[in-house]
Amino acid sequence: MAHQSLSFEGVENADQVNRITTALMMLDGVDSVEVGRHGAEVEGKARREALIKAVDALKLGIEVK
Repeated sequence: MAHQSLSFEGVENADQVNRITTALMMLDGVDSVEVGRHGAEVEGKARREALIKAVDALKLGIEVK
């Protein structure tokens, strides 16, 4: 199982964290996710590009790296 880390800038509240968590967990190939204000730790086979795209699609105005 692959491990990937994402970094966030601009996450300000728990609602945003919850929305990011839900979006990432719904992706095919994601086994587990831990999300906080500054980033996420993702386990599974999902591609990094798919993870970033899922967060960007929420249009929360945050930067994902």
